[in-house]
Amino acid sequence: MSIEKREARQPWILLTPALTAILLLLVVPLMFIVVYSFWLKSAVGADTPGFYLDNWQETLTDPFYRDILLNTLKIAAVTTLVCAVLGYPAAYFIARSKGNKLILLVLLMLPFWISYIIRTMSWINILGVSGALNSVLLWTGIINEPIQMLYNETTVIIGLVHFLLPFMVLNIFVSLDGIDRNLEDAASSLGATRLQGFFQVTLPLSMPGLAAGGLLCFVLAAGTYITPVVLGGPRDAMFANLVYEAIIRQLNWPLGSALSLLLLMVLGVLVAIYNRYLGMAQLAKGLG
Repeated sequence: MSIEKREARQPWILLTPALTAILLLLVVPLMFIVVYSFWLKSAVGADTPGFYLDNWQETLTDPFYRDILLNTLKIAAVTTLVCAVLGYPAAYFIARSKGNKLILLVLLMLPFWISYIIRTMSWINILGVSGALNSVLLWTGIINEPIQMLYNETTVIIGLVHFLLPFMVLNIFVSLDGIDRNLEDAASSLGATRLQGFFQVTLPLSMPGLAAGGLLCFVLAAGTYITPVVLGGPRDAMFANLVYEAIIRQLNWPLGSALSLLLLMVLGVLVAIYNRYLGMAQLAKGLG
């Protein structure tokens, strides 16, 4: 074998373990889900193999699924926007800190050391009728009786922001930390104020990190089901809750497979549009 052929095969040899893992853990299960989506659940509970479009017809035509899907995308978008507004100042503060940057990053990573479910359920002790916030308001005399603050769309968004905010901060921080400070000094030397330098130099250069964090937060928020179950009410179910309900409680794998594929396709289209107008190469710069 010539040296050229050996060098050409070497990258593929190195990629073989990763590609094998992706094939076995992602592609093959996804193919099973695709096949299951065309089966039918019979009246006796057993799945009927075949090629039936009933599940897809129900999924695509029933307004119930459409409304929950739109509500899921709305909640994910609002969560992403709130994470961006709250995350950018925090990331900027960490990136411009001197001497204690490592400590701040460790503090930022601390939530990842606690179970996501425990973090979500902690809001019950904060916002519940007998929770910390109601107790403080009653003690200060601001209210005379506890306020029901749980089990609505707002608390779902609060729980998602609590979960996803570190992802946004980390993405923006990486982008801000890679900006040459001399560019800001150059803008100042040319007569720009600090505010002008931020909006004309720092913010545009940090947009890849903000875009990467936004995409990550949106996809994770749209695919979650724990937060709506714990903090939401009956009217605040998200699309992933429908998948959980169909597969785990109803044992209707064919319908659950169709629902999960629909969510996957919708998010895939949104990511493709995101890539069309922003470009994944720009996102990579935010993480580089």
